[in-house]
Formats: sequence, C-alpha cells, structure tokens
Amino acid sequence: MNRGTAVELDSMRLVGAGGIQCLVCDESNTADAETCHECHAPMVLAHQARNPERAPLMLAALGPSGVGKTVYLGMLLDMLSRQVGDMQLTARGGFSVNLQQTTVAALARNEFPSKTPSEPDRWNWVHGQIRSARFAEPLELVLPDLAGEALFQEVDHPRSYRIIHALLGRCQGVLVLVDAAKLQSGSLDEDFFTMKLLSHLSEVTGDRRTGLSARPVAIVFSKADQCETCFDDPAAYAERHAPGLWRICQQRFTSHRFFAAGVAGACMTKRLRGGATQSIPLRIEPRGIVEPFEWLMKSLSI
Repeated sequence: MNRGTAVELDSMRLVGAGGIQCLVCDESNTADAETCHECHAPMVLAHQARNPERAPLMLAALGPSGVGKTVYLGMLLDMLSRQVGDMQLTARGGFSVNLQQTTVAALARNEFPSKTPSEPDRWNWVHGQIRSARFAEPLELVLPDLAGEALFQEVDHPRSYRIIHALLGRCQGVLVLVDAAKLQSGSLDEDFFTMKLLSHLSEVTGDRRTGLSARPVAIVFSKADQCETCFDDPAAYAERHAPGLWRICQQRFTSHRFFAAGVAGACMTKRLRGGATQSIPLRIEPRGIVEPFEWLMKSLSI
C-alpha cells in the first residue's frame, strides 16, 4: 500500500506569498509560472516590468494572416536597434530578440519567416526600452507578434481569445497592416477585413473618449513595393482602393494616419507541387518601416 503524498494545489500557491499578476490580463499566477494560466502571456514580462510607478507602454500590430506583420515587426525592431537617430530600441531579455533574429535570418536566406502559430504560448513577444530625446527617461515597451488567424477569430467571436481581448484593452496605440498588393489587384477581402477589425476596435475597447477610438492608429499598407503609387499618397490610395476602410477611419478614429511600407525590393513567385505558390524575396530594400512607429510614439499622450 502506497503512502499518500501531499500535493500543493496551484490555487493555494496563488493566495500565498510570491504570487505575481500577469501583465496583460491581471490574473494571479504562481511565481514560477512560465505563461499565464488564463491568457498564456509570458510571465517573464511581469517579472521584468515590476515598476509600480509606470506600467509598460503596450502597442499591437494587427492584420490578417499573410499581410506581413512578422516581416514588418522584425525589420522594424532590427532598424530601431541599429539606428543612431532620434529613436532607438534596446531589448530586455533574450526572448525579445527572437522576432528580430528570425526575420533577419529568413530574409538572408531569401525566404520570408514562417507564419505565426495560432497558439498564444508560441507567439514572439518583445519587451524593450525606447530612448528618444523627447523622453526624459527610457520608456518600457511591450509589443507581441499576434497570429492573424487568432485575430480573425477574436474579431468574429469576441472574447474567444482572452489574451487578445485583454491586450487590446491595454494598448495605447495600434499599427494596422493592410496588404497593398491585394488591394491593387482588385481584391476586396483586405478592405472588408480591415473594416471589421476597426469596427471591433472602436466598439469593444471602451468609449470614444477613453478607448482605441481616441488613441492613435497607424494604417500601414504593407508590400507597397509592389505598387509604387501607394508611396506617393497613402491616404489617397486608401480612399481610392479601400473606401470602406478610409471612411471608417474618418468617422470613428480621431487620431489616424496612413503610411506605405515595403521590405522586399523585388520578389519572385515559385510554383510548388500541388499548384501552391511561394513568394521569394530577391533583395531587401526596407522603405517606410520606421515612420509609422515614430508617428505613433509622437502621437501618444505620454
């Protein structure tokens, strides 16, 4: 006959000493938890950002699957960490370099990074410090690489992803990516999805005075290198090719601006077995990457 073994339940450990709140959803977790038991955000964020005087600045990059969020964010982080201009980023924790490293390594192999998995515990998160002459001291920044498919599910079925719902409620600003190449080809899917996304943001994240409707929103036309006219006047491009998106921005968001960005100067399409195609970057010529982020930071009420 085996002796009984006393096992400490997590619920009991949470009420004891050493518990810590998730930085995203505020749920209590054990001090040794790797991810939040409720929303699956990495608990290392809470351990690193334990300044009671100022919570970290949270931003989000949003858009459908395949729009290029991972490529854009990876290139943005790489440029901010290397540039000597007004705004610079210093990563906090080795995990904060993963997104940058994965993107740069893939592009060096003439590949695009793999699609972000839908499971929140497999997303890349960035925690860094932003330094600028306009800030008296460095600002803490948290920025995740959300999966487009998970975001689509949350838009269609609110609160299906606790982590996305909680994150959007905390975001001080957002970057919304739209595939300019698809708009140029006449596809309406991008316009419809972005309309749904912006409508969701304006309805479920507080009222018009305190929610995302009153916070800065940067609309970034990704893959703009495939349609040069987008760089000339992004707002006019939006009005012409995505009228629904342009109208909802005018009516519901008090602080918004349109941008054009591109990472690959030239691409080729490779046909795979079964009829599928794969886009291959031939050369890397980042354009318009940092400008949306800089505008977002300057527009924040800090």
